[in-house]
Amino acid sequence: MPIGTSRDIHFDFPIIKLPDDLEFVDFSGFVRLNRTPQGILVEGDFSAKTGVSCVRCLADFLQPLNAKFEELWAFNYRAVSEAGLVIPEDATIDFGPVVGEYLLIEVPINPICRPDCKGMCQICGEDLNQVVCEHVGQT
Repeated sequence: MPIGTSRDIHFDFPIIKLPDDLEFVDFSGFVRLNRTPQGILVEGDFSAKTGVSCVRCLADFLQPLNAKFEELWAFNYRAVSEAGLVIPEDATIDFGPVVGEYLLIEVPINPICRPDCKGMCQICGEDLNQVVCEHVGQT
């Protein structure tokens, strides 16, 4: 593949499991592979959803995630970037670890199931999105 050649790869998976028990659903997007003198420059743009718990009401929900990345997989260790990615001898690039890292960065520290989440009653613990308890207005 001559320098300057590029190839787009589109993907769409209903579910994808990555190392460290990471699971994403509705995983889709594309990667563009660009041949450079140093290696293969990979530009990724993808979206997925992952299961999280709301910090207000503790309900489980699917958090939408969107991520983009640009990383160089070097042909040899002399051309390696600060990410330290090198194309293996079998020329098979495993995007899983990099994609997993970029998606984890996108998971909010305090996920909220919806903007108007009412949370839980501080006295009885009822989910105030589901019921109106007798303690409303007492806290």
